[in-house]
Amino acid sequence: MGLIEDELAEVRKLCEHVVPGTRLVSCVKTMVRVEIKKTEFKKIVLCSQFSKDYPKTPLLIELKSKTLSEKLLQGLTNVCEQEIKKYLGKPQVLNTIKFLRYFLDENPLSCCYDEINCLKKSLSGDDELKLKQKTSSIVLRVYNLKYYLNCRVVVPEQYPTNAIDIQDIDTNFSPALHRHMVSQAKEIARQCVEPPLRKKLNQSKFEPSPSLKRSVEFLIDCVKRLPTEKCQFCKKICFPTDPELLEKDETSPKHIERVYCGHLFHQDCFFSYMKLPPFGNKTCSVCGKKIHHFKWSLSDKLAEDRWAHEQARERELQEVAEFFE
Repeated sequence: MGLIEDELAEVRKLCEHVVPGTRLVSCVKTMVRVEIKKTEFKKIVLCSQFSKDYPKTPLLIELKSKTLSEKLLQGLTNVCEQEIKKYLGKPQVLNTIKFLRYFLDENPLSCCYDEINCLKKSLSGDDELKLKQKTSSIVLRVYNLKYYLNCRVVVPEQYPTNAIDIQDIDTNFSPALHRHMVSQAKEIARQCVEPPLRKKLNQSKFEPSPSLKRSVEFLIDCVKRLPTEKCQFCKKICFPTDPELLEKDETSPKHIERVYCGHLFHQDCFFSYMKLPPFGNKTCSVCGKKIHHFKWSLSDKLAEDRWAHEQARERELQEVAEFFE
């Protein structure tokens, strides 16, 4: 047997036993094809051919994947080709398979490569997005004026089937907005992986979708947009220039309230707006969506009756005042 035949025999004997998660699809002189799998979404297929002067020259390889980014595969191919050159004059196939498995083990964030690159484009200035491959997490730091949000985004092993989690939050936004931002980001992530309780007619079968980009983009948007947004009633900027002056008392008239659509009111402005006609079709002046907020629970009919009662009382008082003039 020749050198190549000996190496093929070794690959057949050892590959699936020595390298976890591998499946040998083809192992002949014209093509060695191996599937290397860590999870359903961290899977690479290695197609390799022996070069003319092998093993004096590098193994010819092609990497394929239905789940990993094409750009990631291009970069990984280049790195892999450099790794193969370390074994010139020696068997290269099994070492290449081991290297690719090592890459999947050491780079758990490989499954969200495109999402991470997209998120980086959303950042600016002193913002930071740092990868922590060993803990499969991302450190996010976002700034706007003197306001900031720092957190750690954990990407689970079975991503994107399982949702990301947001931990170690540090921010100088008010407690109410802090709760809202984080809770809503987690809810977005949940909706990506869990089917709705009520299925709509003609709705296709639910399939989990990546949650990293959608959830983190929401957090970035909050930090970049809210500190300069105006109250939809008085048209004054809600956030003070100095975060220390931000109203934290949730009963205060100047406490900043975020309505369901995501835009802002001062609390007293919100109630003033909701108490004015027309009733039943109150919409946000920014996005046009109907306004909802947990602090306003009056039905449209009751709000209209109260307004009518107040108007009648004011007319009575005016008539009395005119009588004594």
